[in-house]
Amino acid sequence: MNESDLPRIDLTTLFLSISTAALMGLGVAPPGAHEAPEVNLALAKQNIDLLDLLREKTRGNRTPDEDRLLEQLLYETRMLYVQVRERNEKDGTGAKE
Repeated sequence: MNESDLPRIDLTTLFLSISTAALMGLGVAPPGAHEAPEVNLALAKQNIDLLDLLREKTRGNRTPDEDRLLEQLLYETRMLYVQVRERNEKDGTGAKE
């Protein structure tokens, strides 16, 4: 893979990268993975909190598309975090917190 194959580095790329890390912490496998990663709620929460920090620090400096993407990513990762945490509490699985 050469440099021209990599996505352009911008806020959208940063938001997507951090949200992907959050999803992996929630046990969601990236496309092409053969097995789901181990659930790590602490890691997922840290990445969700990082997205929220970026939302605060970049307020007024984002495009409307970046605003929509960031809000959507925050909503989806937060909702999934709650679902995974509740499922783990119900099942008694020992996901890392």
